[in-house]
Amino acid sequence: MIPWKKIDTARIPGSDEELRLMQRGKEFSIKLGTNELMNNRLSGSEAALATLAAKQIEKVAKPVVLIGGLGMGFTLRAALTVLGPKAKIVVSELVPAVVAWARGPMAAVFGDSLDDARVSIREIDVGEVIRAKSSAFDAILLDVDNGPEGLTRKGNDALYSASGLGAAKMALRPGGVLAVWSSGPNPAFTKRLGRVGFNVNEVAVRATGRGGGARHVIWIAKKA
Repeated sequence: MIPWKKIDTARIPGSDEELRLMQRGKEFSIKLGTNELMNNRLSGSEAALATLAAKQIEKVAKPVVLIGGLGMGFTLRAALTVLGPKAKIVVSELVPAVVAWARGPMAAVFGDSLDDARVSIREIDVGEVIRAKSSAFDAILLDVDNGPEGLTRKGNDALYSASGLGAAKMALRPGGVLAVWSSGPNPAFTKRLGRVGFNVNEVAVRATGRGGGARHVIWIAKKA
């Protein structure tokens, strides 16, 4: 078997934690400590984050979508596939090295998605983008951590707090949708979304996108 090799490391802003980019043949993995955050062979649930949200705004002629977290680009590439040619997609990525990895060692994984005219990349905390906008987005897609409880960076918890969710609601246009990815269920978060005023649907999806693999969770929260 081909052994894993470490390609690069990157410090997470606002944290003492370090991401590691690993490679084994054509397989890539981004790890934090002993946790594998993502692998390019397991993209189903991250892609579903985009497809499920896009279904909610399919009647919008020129949708504006904010994606929190570039990762390995699963959500971005799925969004480009399902959204029309007039869409605008803003990707907010906190760790500059992740963008560099996308254009460097993982360029074959990303293809031409970063150069699509519909896409703009911002190396900034997605929370800052959300708080700076009002009625700006038709959809906000969050995959910035392992779910509503921060693993990579405790600062991410603010996104999923009542005030953070309220800010996301303010940043959405009428009928807009907040879609949140998680590695597992979180009943307290489901209730929090409802208390903020979202209409919530919790969807279980497979990590592989097919019948097998771990079950992940996506919340589809609609602004009235």
